[in-house]
Amino acid sequence: MKKKLKAKILIVISDYYHEISSNLEVGATDILITSHINNEKDDNFVPILSKYEIIKVTGVFEIPVIISKNIKKYDAFIALGCVIKGETPHFDFISQATTDGIMKLSIESKKPIGNGIITVLNRKQAENRCGNYIIESHVKEGKGEEAAKAVLSVLKNFSWELHTIPIKVQEL
Repeated sequence: MKKKLKAKILIVISDYYHEISSNLEVGATDILITSHINNEKDDNFVPILSKYEIIKVTGVFEIPVIISKNIKKYDAFIALGCVIKGETPHFDFISQATTDGIMKLSIESKKPIGNGIITVLNRKQAENRCGNYIIESHVKEGKGEEAAKAVLSVLKNFSWELHTIPIKVQEL
């Protein structure tokens, strides 16, 4: 009998570019919803039943403080958002500070934080990297999916710290 991991995940979304962040959200939540389903016969597959909650903030700069405030309440986090370069160095400061904040929180808390924050030069690049669920039909994996998969991968390595529930593996 295998074990199914049970994880509580907080998704923090910057909603400044609503269409982009909505696509990132759909991608991440789809991965979390289906993470307990194995479509292939794989003896190494460890299903994770995720309970997730979402908090929306205005900009990406606010994401680290929301994660910090909730660090003890969740097993993992996913940060989603978009920063598009403008004409000033603001883009560089915000991108670097947010990435540094997320990394520091992850290392200090020893909890995975999937970074699905897109940093791009223009809106077209953002649309190409977000998964395009709502903007147009989904053609490739976006940063929302990648961030969720990264978190699940790390959680599998931390499995001894998560709640486990027994599951019966049905042989076909």
